[in-house]
Amino acid sequence: MSAVVVVESPAKAKTIEKYLGKGYKVLASYGHVRAFPKKDGSVDPEQDFAIKYEVIPDKKKRLDAIDKALKSADTLILASDLDREGEAIAWHVAEVLRERGSLKDKQIQRITFNEITKKAIQDAVAHPGEMDMQLVDAQQARSALDYLVGFTLSPLLWRKVRSGLSAGRVQSVALRLICEREQHIREFKPKEFWTIDTTCQVAATNDGVDFAAQLFAVDGEKLGKFAITDGVSAKTMARKVEKATFHVDAVNKKQAHQQPAPPFITTTLQMDASRKLGFTARKTMQVAQKLYEGIEVDGEPVGLITYMRTDSLTLSEDALAEMRSHIEQVYGDAYLPAAPRRFKTKSKNAQEAHEAIRPTAIARTPDGLRSVLDPDEWKLYQLIWKRTLASQMAAAVLDQVSADLVSDGLTLRATGSTLAFAGFRKLYIKGTDEPTAQDSERLLPPLTEGDAITIKQADAKQHFTEPKPRFSEATLVKALEADGIGRPSTYANILNVLRVRKYVEMEKKRFVPTDVGEWVTKFLVASFSDIIAPKFTAAIEDRLDAVARGEEGWKPLLREFWSPFKIAVDQALEAERPAEETDEICPECGKPMAIKLGRYGKFMACTGYPKCKHASPIGGSKEPEEPEISDQVCDQCGAAMVVKHGRFGKFLGCSAYPTCKNIQPLEKPVDTGIRCPECGKGTFLEKKSRRGKLFYSCSTYPKCKNALWNKPVDRPCPACGAPFVTEKTTKRNGTELVCAREGCGWKEQVGEPEAT
Repeated sequence: MSAVVVVESPAKAKTIEKYLGKGYKVLASYGHVRAFPKKDGSVDPEQDFAIKYEVIPDKKKRLDAIDKALKSADTLILASDLDREGEAIAWHVAEVLRERGSLKDKQIQRITFNEITKKAIQDAVAHPGEMDMQLVDAQQARSALDYLVGFTLSPLLWRKVRSGLSAGRVQSVALRLICEREQHIREFKPKEFWTIDTTCQVAATNDGVDFAAQLFAVDGEKLGKFAITDGVSAKTMARKVEKATFHVDAVNKKQAHQQPAPPFITTTLQMDASRKLGFTARKTMQVAQKLYEGIEVDGEPVGLITYMRTDSLTLSEDALAEMRSHIEQVYGDAYLPAAPRRFKTKSKNAQEAHEAIRPTAIARTPDGLRSVLDPDEWKLYQLIWKRTLASQMAAAVLDQVSADLVSDGLTLRATGSTLAFAGFRKLYIKGTDEPTAQDSERLLPPLTEGDAITIKQADAKQHFTEPKPRFSEATLVKALEADGIGRPSTYANILNVLRVRKYVEMEKKRFVPTDVGEWVTKFLVASFSDIIAPKFTAAIEDRLDAVARGEEGWKPLLREFWSPFKIAVDQALEAERPAEETDEICPECGKPMAIKLGRYGKFMACTGYPKCKHASPIGGSKEPEEPEISDQVCDQCGAAMVVKHGRFGKFLGCSAYPTCKNIQPLEKPVDTGIRCPECGKGTFLEKKSRRGKLFYSCSTYPKCKNALWNKPVDRPCPACGAPFVTEKTTKRNGTELVCAREGCGWKEQVGEPEAT
């Protein structure tokens, strides 16, 4: 038999062609070959949602190559990915070839595989199936919905908020979550509370072993979080505790079994890669794609992991057997549970025919692949390998101890735990989104009922309640998944679009909405509150899944969505442009001023527009008569620097503009006080790059262009005598002091690396 096999990517094509050998020509479609034309009307609600497709211009040559290869073949094998998008790609390829007449007298087969290994590919070819039109319909419905929302809401945003904006069915809900969290943080009012923390020691011993305990109850009543709310009461109580004589009243010991986390699915991989590796969701999926499609190992392309877009926790019987054998041989019987672990998928619409993300061969250890993978590929492969193997290891056992120390009417409680048996923790510990003090294990000395306790110190510690933190990539993905918004394969693109559109910025790896993002959300919530609500979007996802299962038609879904959506759009067209009321009065006509959003951010505008067109930047007139002169001088021409306003806020500009065009950030850079060794005149200043990364440059710039990425530390190098060293922090090595002089390899560890 001669056959043409069509896959999505060229890397995959190269790997599969080697596995199939003679008689097979494997070509790549490079993703989708057809799409909606980039104009309104591609999905026509007036014609019962008739859809128009066109061949993507740069895909014509890919289709021509497939067409040409088919002339000397008798079978077309469609081998795109095993999800909705992959099924749609297979259908579009077949439809274009059918329209060209290329499939006459040709056999058409559809194959899918979970991993790109020789066995999996050959098994798939030996057992071909047919195209799943239910999956195709679900993908068409999703694309049509997204198209209708995007092409309807985006022009509306241009008219009502600002030109150049865009909206998306799922993207807008994600942005709403970010903005609502920011509003919660702004409105949050912290509440004060105090705790009494003590440092204790067993009186009968003099071994110097201290342990911590906290005031737990007074007169038999357990203290609530807000039992002590002022410093005077707290310090009075701390003195009372410090003077009291305590003894051990009760010691409770128990063993707790901690079970391993299940293997990765798409969302949990994105979350843990964000927490542990600092990868964005998009980067995680890009690196995972390479591992899936194939890496050269011993001269052969090998797919190293199973398909990375999955919501199933299933592991194949072959994989389970291989992992159990590896655990027994490497770690011993104690680390092997009596039976394989089988995890139940929480998602009601999970495709159980798929597998979780796992290595295609557990024998390919991360250490064995270090030389063939680049650093990012190796880090992600190691994460997947460890999590998968740990999921099949024995539970960890922790000895937990709780002791009550009592005096007249006062009870202190000390808690601690020790790891009695590492189990799966020998290999892998799941990351957390918001680490707390309880995450660390505290040890207690041997305690016996009746032991006298010495209170070495009692401290009254002030605390304040805190708002929910801003979303990180990991916590936003978790929230989207929990609410059933979107699908795992879409999250990386959603988060990237929010950044590209400047709807959000990243601050300490957290999402912060920009003015534009908040104004877009205000308008959409005011006019489309029900449609961009998490519950509504989740309900749409459920119905798309029903279409994929053949329980519902895709046209009825579009009809039910469009009717209320069109009514909301018509009403929004009549609504006023969003604005924030103020107490200021227009100096020209006396009407109230309002805050609006313009091309360069917020500004004040008269509510009498268009009759009165008075407008000014926030906090000042449109063109201030006297520029605000700073206390700095231009380091290029010596003229005074003045405060100016731009699209990104205030900055310093030379007063000699346009003769001198020097600009500087408004904030003064921090001076480290460490002299530049290159020019001997300036000192290193802490500055930020365009991407927000800290660096240190000579204060005489641009005369001296010496700069460092690592923070200079005022300490001579003990090896070569250089006048200073630098502080370098990485996830792998932790914090180190490193000599900055080229050729000197001196370094000293000062901080531990992050645990993985």
